[in-house]
Amino acid sequence: MRPLAKVGVVVGGYVGAVLVACGVTALYVAATAGMDRQTYSGMYAFGDALLFLAVFGVAALVPTGAGLWFLRPSRTFWVRYRAAALTIAATAVAAALIDFAGHTAPVGSALSSWANVSMLRLFLSPLWALAFALSALIAPHREARRSLVLAAGLEAAAFASLVLRWMAAS
Repeated sequence: MRPLAKVGVVVGGYVGAVLVACGVTALYVAATAGMDRQTYSGMYAFGDALLFLAVFGVAALVPTGAGLWFLRPSRTFWVRYRAAALTIAATAVAAALIDFAGHTAPVGSALSSWANVSMLRLFLSPLWALAFALSALIAPHREARRSLVLAAGLEAAAFASLVLRWMAAS
């Protein structure tokens, strides 16, 4: 397959993922139309955005996998990608630590404020974990596979810490 065709497959896959996410979100909005949606429009908008991101993230795994498959022969890509994956996963660990420490800090403190923002990073952890796990399956070298499995595990652990904190609070 020619390089331009490979790019077309990947870009077309992402366009398809956006369309699927838009469709699912539109169906959800239509199914939940009512006074509550109008009264609590900000809350619903945030939920709609999270739904869109989740559906897009799952649907985008297919073109991401295709792109990674096309990049299998490039050792330089995999060396840089695994370094980037570990860096991204480190931000999830940092966000989880800030979230944990910030919710035990006094209300109104800087740490408490940072904890509220860190949750936004942790909401993306399941998508990153899926992407890194998929990458580990496709990675051509043992070092890349190990690093990507570690990155996926760190992302999953960071999100699990948020879920456990929520469960303990309720």
